[in-house]
Amino acid sequence: MPHLFSYGTLQKEQVQLETFGRILKGKHDILIGYRLKMLEITDPEVLRKSNQKYHPILEFSGNTEDEVEGVLFEVSDEEIFKADEYEVDDYKRIETVFKSGKKGFIYVGK
Repeated sequence: MPHLFSYGTLQKEQVQLETFGRILKGKHDILIGYRLKMLEITDPEVLRKSNQKYHPILEFSGNTEDEVEGVLFEVSDEEIFKADEYEVDDYKRIETVFKSGKKGFIYVGK
């Protein structure tokens, strides 16, 4: 089962229900070598679901002292594609390894 790391609005239950049709199960984890910036969202559907004009976006720093905390959710392959649809065009999905040693997908700035 794939893992999807959320450091922002995908942690909100309302966003999960509207995007995946269920509340996701996950565990706290940490992403090393990244930092967060804020991105202004203009997509009306994403604004409606998240009720948030600015969303965090990951930026690779390569600095091992930079850490981003979040939740590593267990998702299906189909749910990965639903997450792709939710994220706006400024994000791209890549796979990485977390502090726990688990692999999973993250959304970073293009």
